[in-house]
Amino acid sequence: MEREQAVQAAVERYGSTVRRLCMVYLKNEADTEDIFQTVFLQYFLHGTGLSNGEQERAWIIRVTINACKDLLKSAFRRRTVPLETALNEAAVYDPQHREVLEAVLSLPSKYREVVYLHYYEGYTAAEMGTILHKNENSVYTLLRRAREQLKRKLEGEEDGHG
Repeated sequence: MEREQAVQAAVERYGSTVRRLCMVYLKNEADTEDIFQTVFLQYFLHGTGLSNGEQERAWIIRVTINACKDLLKSAFRRRTVPLETALNEAAVYDPQHREVLEAVLSLPSKYREVVYLHYYEGYTAAEMGTILHKNENSVYTLLRRAREQLKRKLEGEEDGHG
């Protein structure tokens, strides 16, 4: 019973984070729901003994990223989801930022994950390095390149509309 309460508390604390992170990777609601359940099942089985909130949060994010990557490279994943479908589903979470979301979703995954962790979850480069198993300077480089690509994409869209 105590373990179930710990899982319920974790779902309340991290549920929206897991869903948003899944949408960044998977770009569809059905797979997001599958991974959401997988992450919290893993938490039930292995994660309820984590000692502090930051360690727990980092663990949840790492498990989510790994589960998303496993799904993306699995043999079962034979279909693709058009970007427009993904944007419509993702707009449920943040409809006011559709243009930015579209630009972020169009980035390669190595850039999407650092943008998400930094801007949506508030992690520093050092913390992201630990979570992603990358050198801190590599994280700074990925963030810089991601910002440059986003700037080009967003400025290009503005120029095309005006």
